[in-house]
Amino acid sequence: MANTENPAVPLTGVAGELAAKIRNRTARAGVVGLGYVGLPLAVELGHVGFPVTGIDVSQEKVDEINRGSSYIQDVPTEALAPLVQSGKLKATTDFSAVAGLDTINICVPTPLRKTKDPDMSFIVSACEGIAKHLKPGTLVILESTTYPGTTDELVRPLLERPGLRVGHELFLCFSPERVDPGNPKFQTKNIPKVVGGTTPACSQLAVDLYSQALDHVVPVTSTQVAEMVKLLENTFRMINIGLVNELAMMCGRMGIDVWEVIDAAATKPFGFMPFYPGPGLGGHCIPIDPFYLSWKSKQAGIEARFIELAGYVNGQMPHYVVDKTAAALNEHAKPLKGSKVHILGVAYKRDIDDMRESPAIDVAHLLMKAGAVVSYSDPWVPVFRVDSVELRHVDPLEAAAGADAIVVITDHKGVPYREILDKAKLVLDTRNAFKGIQSSKLFRL
Repeated sequence: MANTENPAVPLTGVAGELAAKIRNRTARAGVVGLGYVGLPLAVELGHVGFPVTGIDVSQEKVDEINRGSSYIQDVPTEALAPLVQSGKLKATTDFSAVAGLDTINICVPTPLRKTKDPDMSFIVSACEGIAKHLKPGTLVILESTTYPGTTDELVRPLLERPGLRVGHELFLCFSPERVDPGNPKFQTKNIPKVVGGTTPACSQLAVDLYSQALDHVVPVTSTQVAEMVKLLENTFRMINIGLVNELAMMCGRMGIDVWEVIDAAATKPFGFMPFYPGPGLGGHCIPIDPFYLSWKSKQAGIEARFIELAGYVNGQMPHYVVDKTAAALNEHAKPLKGSKVHILGVAYKRDIDDMRESPAIDVAHLLMKAGAVVSYSDPWVPVFRVDSVELRHVDPLEAAAGADAIVVITDHKGVPYREILDKAKLVLDTRNAFKGIQSSKLFRL
């Protein structure tokens, strides 16, 4: 049983019956959305004995799970297959499976529209599918990152009806996902789980559920607090990255090595936390989540100036990278137009295959728009699509010899950077992959 922050709330009636099922692990658990968040959670619940049903609109994902094969990097097939073979975990596209479930975690995407306002369509669609088959005595937990108020203002009206009153026959919570793909130290099981319920009974049931499978559960007093927790975490990162990106541009103009500055500042044992510049923000959270807060704050009549300014600075980084590439080529008496520019690493961060919001997409698009001939290497990403162009991974050493410029966007481990530098005409390093190396061919962010 995991540790929690608050004493348990006594549960009686329908809530007490559900709590008993959860605590003896006979509750039938459901996970809607089997991506980077949902599938790892389903596996953790299955590992401790819950019978788990995953629901996803993708027949391809469902078929792969039912074959016992994982498509998520953080879920090894060796961990998934025994659960499927034993009947502890199964997947379906049919929402009628909800009728047989006692708990449901909603783990669907929440992207931004082009106008930077939240796209709630995946949550609405999931809730509509669930509502058709929902029975009394069910716990529903939204995990999709969203703006404060979503659980009460959007999800609750979609699920609640006579005989299914929240806090009585239906129990509703929010618990923000904190997945960090590819992190070998922190994964679903050992990342502390924040949870806030619509009522104390709702919160207690969610605490009981997560405590069976996860190491540490942190209850908070409401769904709005839980929703705001995730936005604070990622807004904090986004703003600090924006600050250090702006500092990198300043240092570049002044001829100062920003990486050396950060390393020296990080020796201070208090009052400083190092953040590092890069070619732009990527991933499923940091480039997106703060804008949920910005959008919500405008509804409350508050201008989120820090968030929007940091968003602007981070959004300019791909342009800055392309400008630096053009300037480096100019020193070699070459124009950007017509030059062969090879990108090293296109995933959004080191040693994963996730392309969501990767800055490499914007950098490649801007290079192509300027007339450069673009190629790439990434051992994790075999195919890279930019606009209507499909590129394929090529050997980095072969590419280095023929390229006019190399641009490091993602610093995967195991890449022969020193050999690449030896073969290359020039290299722009946006990730400090060549730390400690001095060369007239090497340009830094």
